[in-house]
Amino acid sequence: MSAEPLVTDAAAPADRVTMRFLALPHDAAAGGLTVAAGSVMEWIDQAGYACAVGWSGRYCVTAYVGNVHHTRPIAPGSLVSVHARVVHTGRSSVHVAVTVEAGDIRSRRYEPATTCMLVFVAVDDDRRPASVPQWTPRTEADRALGAIAISRIAARDTIKKAMLGQVYTDDTAAPRSQLRFLAPPSAVNFGGAAHGGTVMGWIDEAAFACAAAWSSDKAVAVYSGGIHFLAPVRIGHLVELDARLIYTGPRSMHIVVRVLSADPRTPAEKTLTTQCIMVFVDPGPDGRARPVPRWEPELAEDVRLVRHAVELIHERERIVPIPAALTLQD
Repeated sequence: MSAEPLVTDAAAPADRVTMRFLALPHDAAAGGLTVAAGSVMEWIDQAGYACAVGWSGRYCVTAYVGNVHHTRPIAPGSLVSVHARVVHTGRSSVHVAVTVEAGDIRSRRYEPATTCMLVFVAVDDDRRPASVPQWTPRTEADRALGAIAISRIAARDTIKKAMLGQVYTDDTAAPRSQLRFLAPPSAVNFGGAAHGGTVMGWIDEAAFACAAAWSSDKAVAVYSGGIHFLAPVRIGHLVELDARLIYTGPRSMHIVVRVLSADPRTPAEKTLTTQCIMVFVDPGPDGRARPVPRWEPELAEDVRLVRHAVELIHERERIVPIPAALTLQD
């Protein structure tokens, strides 16, 4: 079973949700010393979903998850607190800031590990976008977070267009990892498709396999971004994850993961459902990132994707960061 909430903050305002639970052994990454980035992203999506549905009063689907910086490792057995709060609304969208904190179960002293922004879209019974109540900031923290959310919209759209504008073929010599399986019933969400958090867990697994093959099995994710959910993954459909190394920095590996799905009766008719970029490092015994082998592209597609990765790095620098302390203020 997944991590069960031990405590939820039922007294929180309607635009906020807090979940608390233990990080369990099966949440760990390879090696078992830290929680996998995919598990953290599942928690983020669950808390964000609960917050968006609580505010909108409607079923919501995850449309975007961005700039997930995994700044601090979480050990299995830690007490985890996930805080989600509405920071902006559009006509049918709910923008939610989420901060994950973790601490020793005995001391209960939390330290922020991850902060990011999610965008959910409320839908009606026919799965069409539905209007949501307008959110109005009440506090200085609300106003600051709302301004950050609005400032990110243009950069997010630019990154989405840049990522979707790339063409990926088999005319590549890049290191790749591909996973194929049927979407299991255990992945179902309340809308009958695979849960967004589960899909993010799959993305982390595929990216880790690619990073570990290039560096070592100690590789860990430090960033997940540009996660756009373009179409649902239906339960029972064939799922294909294609993780491709497109750029290496001196101590980092930038990996694009594309999630495609198809009806098993027509496996050639694939639909791109999700796409994102993951950045991995290979920590040494002291915890610091070690140098990684340099990826030297030669084929035209690989050279183009290196340029694309560098462009994404520059675009990400334009995005205003979300201070964890700000998201935890009243």
